[in-house]
Amino acid sequence: MGRLYIVLFLVNLILAVAALIDCLSTEEHEIRALPRIVWVLIILLFSPVGPIAWFVAGRPQRTISSQHPSRGGTWRPGAGFPEAERPRTLAPDDDPAFLARLNKERKADEDLLRRWEEDLRRREDELRRKDDDDPKA
Repeated sequence: MGRLYIVLFLVNLILAVAALIDCLSTEEHEIRALPRIVWVLIILLFSPVGPIAWFVAGRPQRTISSQHPSRGGTWRPGAGFPEAERPRTLAPDDDPAFLARLNKERKADEDLLRRWEEDLRRREDELRRKDDDDPKA
């Protein structure tokens, strides 16, 4: 009889750990019925009913199309990526629009710096003139 309790305890522990890992690794927006924190508390506090409830009512439903991306589902990591459907993007140094925007921003920055330097020179000249005209100095 003692061995049966040990086996039931281990099965309960494995079920709770599996449910907890599954709950914590599922995206927040995919969890059904309750928020994640409530599911974690249910799994931890109401064992073995909590983990079973998670697998029945909280876990996101998996469809056949999401398990097989070639049948029109979304791509999952590790499921491969068909070369024809691979997203194509240009590197920033090959993208003419990006380079043109950088050039435009650089010219605007240089123009702003030039105006600041001119303003600084003008203010320094005004201060020098005031110092030269001021007899108290």
